[in-house]
Amino acid sequence: MLLTGGLKSLLPPVLRRIIRCNRLSISNTSGMAEGYKQANVVILHKSLADDFEKFCHANDGPLPLLYRSEPGDWKCPSLSSDSDIRTDCLQYRKYQHGACTGSLKSLKEYSEQLKDMVTFYLGCSFSFEKAVQKAGIPIRNVEQKCNVSMYKTSVPCYSISMFHCNLVVTMRPIPESKLGAAVLATSELKEAHGAPIHIGDPGLLGVQDLSKPDYGDPVHLHPGDIPVFWACGVTGVEAIINCRAPLAFTHSPGCMFITDVKNDNVRSSGGVPQVHCISQDPLHFSIVSEEAAQKIKALETLIGIDPGERGIRHLQRQGELLRACLAMSHAGSVLITTGFPTHFMHQPPEENDGPPGALAIAAMLQALEKQVAIVTDQRAMDLNKKIIEEAVQLGILKKPIPLLSYQRESADSALMFLCENGNPGRPRFDHLVAIERAGMAADGNYYNARKVNIKHLVDPIDELFLAAQTIPGVTTTGVGDGGNELGMGKVKDDVKKHIKNGDVIACDVEADFTVVAGVSNWGGYAIACALYVLRCCDIHDRYLRRAVGFPRAPSGRLWLPALPSVAKEEKLLKTLVQLGVRSGKTASLEMEVDGLPFYNTHSHMIEKLLQEAQQ
Repeated sequence: MLLTGGLKSLLPPVLRRIIRCNRLSISNTSGMAEGYKQANVVILHKSLADDFEKFCHANDGPLPLLYRSEPGDWKCPSLSSDSDIRTDCLQYRKYQHGACTGSLKSLKEYSEQLKDMVTFYLGCSFSFEKAVQKAGIPIRNVEQKCNVSMYKTSVPCYSISMFHCNLVVTMRPIPESKLGAAVLATSELKEAHGAPIHIGDPGLLGVQDLSKPDYGDPVHLHPGDIPVFWACGVTGVEAIINCRAPLAFTHSPGCMFITDVKNDNVRSSGGVPQVHCISQDPLHFSIVSEEAAQKIKALETLIGIDPGERGIRHLQRQGELLRACLAMSHAGSVLITTGFPTHFMHQPPEENDGPPGALAIAAMLQALEKQVAIVTDQRAMDLNKKIIEEAVQLGILKKPIPLLSYQRESADSALMFLCENGNPGRPRFDHLVAIERAGMAADGNYYNARKVNIKHLVDPIDELFLAAQTIPGVTTTGVGDGGNELGMGKVKDDVKKHIKNGDVIACDVEADFTVVAGVSNWGGYAIACALYVLRCCDIHDRYLRRAVGFPRAPSGRLWLPALPSVAKEEKLLKTLVQLGVRSGKTASLEMEVDGLPFYNTHSHMIEKLLQEAQQ
C-alpha cells in the first residue's frame, strides 16, 4: 500500500492509476494533486438527468457543474485523458430509494446498470486548497491529517421537480486576520464553490455542534480561528437521498475524482470582495465588493457635512454606515423609531427631522421584502398614523407599516416586547433603528439641544435598545446630528467635549452602529441608498442567498422606485407642514428642516446621494 507522503505533488493521471489499483492507505483526497480540480460525483438514471442538471444550475454554489456524461459513458474527456468513473474514486456509496446501502471500492460490478446512467462531475473545495495555502493561510484539516468537516444546514436549496434538499457546507478554521485573504483567494474559483457562504457562528446556518460533523472528520480550531463555511458538493448526495431514486451512486464524501484540469481558468465574479464584522454575539461577518463599499463610504462622506456648525465631525466614525447597512441587509425584520418633541410649547411638539428619514429606510426595507414596523410615543400615535397613510398615498411606502407603542409595565417589559413570550432565543426583530429619536441622558432625563428637559413627552423606547444588547442576534443603529439622539451613547464622550451643552444633553444609550449626519434625515436617505447599493452588489447578493437559488435582478430595477427622490420628499415635507410638524431649529412651519431650506439644500443632498448610489 502507498502512504500519503508525496501524493500532493503527483500528477492526476498517476494518482488515478494508483487509486484504480486500490493501493492507497488514505481516507480522503484533500491535499492531493495540488492545483488541480477535484470533483464530486453523482451517478443517476438517465430519466432523472435533465432535472438534476437544472437543479445544479439553480444551485451553482454547492453544485458547480464541470461535466455531464452521456448515458453509459464512463469517461470525461474534457476533465481527464485516461479515466474510468467506475474505478477512479477512492470510495463510492450506493443509494437505493434514498437509503445508503453500501460503500464500494469499485462500481465495475454494476457496469450493466451504469449503461443507463449519467455521471455528473461537480466542483469541489479541495480544488482551492492550494490557492488558499499560497495566500499564507493554513488548511487545518490537512495539518491535522484528516478529512474536512461537512455539515447539513437549515438553508433550503432551490427545488427542481423531485430534487430538493438543504445545503451542505464544508467548514475550515481560518485565523481572523486572514479572513479577507481567504475570501479573496477563493472568490474567483467559482468551479470550486467560490467565496464562502457564511463566516462566523455556525448556529446561524442551523449547525449546532462543530465537533459532530454529518460527513468527514471534526477539525480542531486554533485560538483566534474563525469558522468559515463554503458550499459543498455533498449537497448533491442529500438531493439523491431525498429524491429516493431506485438506484444511484455517489463518491464517498471526501473521496473525490481527481481531474487533469488546473485551477488557472478563473471567471470574474463581480469585483474584489471585502469582509466586515457585523455582530459579536453571535459572531457574524459579511462580504461586500470593494466597489460597493467605496460607494457607501462616499455616501457617508456626503452626509457628514456640518451645515449647522455644531461640531459633528468629532462624532463621526468611518465605516459605521457600511456596517449598519450590512447588518440591516442580513436582517429579516427591522423595528424603526423616530420622534423628537423638541417644541414642547407647540402641538404637536415633534420636529420634521426624523420622520422623512425613517420612512425612506422603511420604504427600501419594504422593497427588499423585509418585515418592518415603527414604534413611537403613545401620545403621537395618531400623528404617525396620518403620516404613514400619507406616505402610502404619495407612493413612498408600498403599504402601511404596523405602528406600535411601548410602555414600561414591569422589569421585563422590553424583553416581552422584543421577543416572543420574552424568550431571547425568539426575537421578533433582528435590527432596531433609531433616527432623530430623543435619547436618555446620563441623569435619566431627555433634553433638546437647548438643554430643556422634555422627559414628560418621551416614552422609554431607549429600554428596547438596552434590552437588545442582551439578546443574541439583535443589532442596533442610531442616527443623529447632535449627540442627544437615541444610540449616540457610543460617542457620548465626544458629545460632551465638542457639542454645545453636551455635558448635559448627551445620550447615554449606545447603539451597535452610530450614523452621524449633518441632518438626521440625510442619514435615513443614505441608509436607503446604501441598502440599494448592497442589494445591487453581486458579491453581497450571493453571500445573502448562501449561493443557492438564482441571482436577483442585477440592474436593481426592482428596488429603484423605493429610493427617496426630491419629488417624494418635497410632497412629504408639505404634508408634515400641514400636520403642524415644525422645523427643529426655528419652529417654523415652512419648507425647511433644521432651519435649512428644502430647496437647494435638502433637495441637493438627495440628488447627490441618488447620483452616488446609481452610478
